[in-house]
Amino acid sequence: MSTPAPGDLALPARESPTGSASGRRRWRLSGLGRPVLLLNLLGIFAFYAVWALATETGAVSPLFFPSPSMVAAEARSVAGTADLWMSVVASGRRVFLGFGLAALVAVPLGIVMGCWWPAKATIDPLISLLRPLPSITWIPLTMLWLGIGEGQKIAIVFMGSWIYILLYTVESTKRVDPLLIKAARNLGAGSFAVMREVVLPGSLPGILAGLKVSLAIAWSCVLSAEMVAAQTGLGALIWSAKDWSNMPLVLVGMICISATVLVADLIANWIEARLLPWERARRTH
Repeated sequence: MSTPAPGDLALPARESPTGSASGRRRWRLSGLGRPVLLLNLLGIFAFYAVWALATETGAVSPLFFPSPSMVAAEARSVAGTADLWMSVVASGRRVFLGFGLAALVAVPLGIVMGCWWPAKATIDPLISLLRPLPSITWIPLTMLWLGIGEGQKIAIVFMGSWIYILLYTVESTKRVDPLLIKAARNLGAGSFAVMREVVLPGSLPGILAGLKVSLAIAWSCVLSAEMVAAQTGLGALIWSAKDWSNMPLVLVGMICISATVLVADLIANWIEARLLPWERARRTH
């Protein structure tokens, strides 16, 4: 990359919003955050308004879909008890252990598969066989192997998420610039050093994106397992509320799931911003 001349470093003259295409684009992007936030809030408000209108007027029976006021009253009722928070903690612990184990296995394996074709050729057929199977199909086998304890729930989370983490990791390694790998090899780096120093940093944005997507899948897996055979957890709470026709509690459990995944996503975004500050800068330009 050539070094710019001193004159090239001068700030360009300000362009009007109706000027060139690049000027119009910068003008639109500079104020993009506020309209997006307003549209987000508008979408939430519209959903709430339709929900309230349909349920409070009696157009929809509360037996099938409770009103916002009923859900809020149920949330206040269960928030003061230990059942709701114990359910959140139980599900979160299972997701943390199963998803963490899946990431520890899938990320290194995906990097090896992306860098070494014999590994990819060997494992690809197995992935092709396992990928179409939803996590719920593993519930009978895991119950037979592990019973209905914590290990079974963790195994379901692992089986449901590790393949997706692996696939995202393999695809991310393919996007690393081959010139960087060639340069590292020309400087005497071995295969392990290339994977650690070049491939892993270069594929990290894609890996983190895959982890965020797989985390939502992991929550779906644990809920399925808890609804089938569990005494604790949000899935068990929702299923028990369904048996007692307590639809407000069902929605409270669903809202807790969404809120928990949202918090986890915000934490993942914070970690990504700390690990990859250049990635956020690239997206904003």
